[in-house]
Amino acid sequence: MSPPRTQTLHASLQRIEALFERYVVLHRRSLIRTFDIVFWPVIDLLVWGFITLYLQRVTEGPTARLFIFLIGALIAWDIHYRGQQAVTISLMEEIWTRNIINILIAPIRLWEWVTATFLYGALKVGIVTVLLILIAHALYAFNIMRVGWAFIPLAANLLLFGWAVGVGTAGLLLRFGYAAEALIWGIPILIQPFSCVFYPLSVLPAWAQPLARALPSTYVFEAMRTLLWEGSVPWTMWLLILGLNALYFLLGCAVFVWMLHRARATGRLGHLGQD
Repeated sequence: MSPPRTQTLHASLQRIEALFERYVVLHRRSLIRTFDIVFWPVIDLLVWGFITLYLQRVTEGPTARLFIFLIGALIAWDIHYRGQQAVTISLMEEIWTRNIINILIAPIRLWEWVTATFLYGALKVGIVTVLLILIAHALYAFNIMRVGWAFIPLAANLLLFGWAVGVGTAGLLLRFGYAAEALIWGIPILIQPFSCVFYPLSVLPAWAQPLARALPSTYVFEAMRTLLWEGSVPWTMWLLILGLNALYFLLGCAVFVWMLHRARATGRLGHLGQD
């Protein structure tokens, strides 16, 4: 007979798998959902790709190759964005379909639901990223290997930061419901200018630089630019990225748990999906 701890872990894995399959099945039954996932990233890539081609034509010298970074930066930022939305949109769909109460009263632990959304987000990010890389290579001769294999851990850190932001935002959705729905799209847009996605940190004014230095995404994109020009990233930058990501992940989880308790205490949790 299996030890109780092993049985508990097996049951948790089964619940995570069931939740994950539930989110995937939604795409099988609705091509519009799948189309919406790839439509906006591809359109953004087309716009920025043609801008990059124009800038390369009118610019001479070694600076011209820097513009190709715009395509890589766009692909990398989409990783963060999709990772964040995987958590928040999954929760909002439960609210939209009035299924949130069923999820909360079912024998499902919070960490199991969050893990399922993480896996769902990783799947979406993987598919969209590969698609964008292939399109960028075909249309703009963009080679992701110009950044090198370090792109993989950098992309993983962007995904982790997206999960952290997504968990925190999900907590606000549990607490405030439809009133906080705009945060799903608003928070990533608010973070983007301070993440130095398309420009170096030095471009920001003095008042904005402390905000940018507090975000792990800033160091990820600084690292990508450093790789492009120097071929390596200082180990201190890696430590900053990992340390800030761990801090934001713990903070996001703390906000989620706190907001859940507040929603229960105020009775707001029982009204989710019924307003």
